[in-house]
Formats: sequence, C-alpha cells, structure tokens
Amino acid sequence: MSLDGDETQQRLKAAVHYTVGCLCQRMGDEHRRPFSRQVVAAITETAFRQCDVFAKDLEAFARHAKRSTVSPDDVKLVARRSTALSVYIHNKSEELIQEQRDLKKKNTGKRKSRDTEEDANGDLDQRSPRSLD
Repeated sequence: MSLDGDETQQRLKAAVHYTVGCLCQRMGDEHRRPFSRQVVAAITETAFRQCDVFAKDLEAFARHAKRSTVSPDDVKLVARRSTALSVYIHNKSEELIQEQRDLKKKNTGKRKSRDTEEDANGDLDQRSPRSLD
C-alpha cells in the first residue's frame, strides 16, 4: 500500500508528536512540572519544521559537493550553529568511525587466520609422502 505525500507527512508529524509527548511527560515527572498540550504541540511543530530545514540543508550540501548521498560531513555542517548538537554529532561520528575500524580489524584478523590455516593445510597436501625405508 502506497502512501501519498500528505498522508506520509501527517504520520511523521504524529510520530514526532508522540515522541515529544513522551519526552515532555518524562521531564515533567522528573521536575514535577507538567507540560500543557499547547506546549507539547508547539514543541512538536518547532521540531518538525527544524527537521524539514535540516533535510533541505543536507540535500543542498550534498548537491553542492556534486554528490547524491548525504555524508557525515554534511551533517556536521548542519549542526555547526548549535554547539551542543555539534559536539554530540562529532562524538557520535568518531564512535562510528572507530567501530568500523574495529570491525575491519576483526574481519581482517579472521581472514588472515583463515588464510594461514588454508596455507598450512595446502602445504601438508603438497608434500610428498615419506617412505618408511
């Protein structure tokens, strides 16, 4: 079943509204300050519009670099005006890069040990049998 653009946007907005409502409820409980429905709706609208601006900026940055795919550097550019967001995204990016390096090392190590085993088995098969004389 295919959703048209307006229906998809409404479903996304509903999901953002639900998430904002949950976060406001949790924060309200922690600080004993309830959030009104109007505040939750205003935060939802602001977050939704900001995500739309971010998406358009990301597309523009990728297009400017003559790419069709958004890169981590594009995301860092979008976040540059918010220090806290910029630091968070930079740290997350470094974490992901480190995880990829670790995964590569792990896979390379497995490949090397597998190659070593194959070489060892291959060497045994290529030896001529000894005579018992």
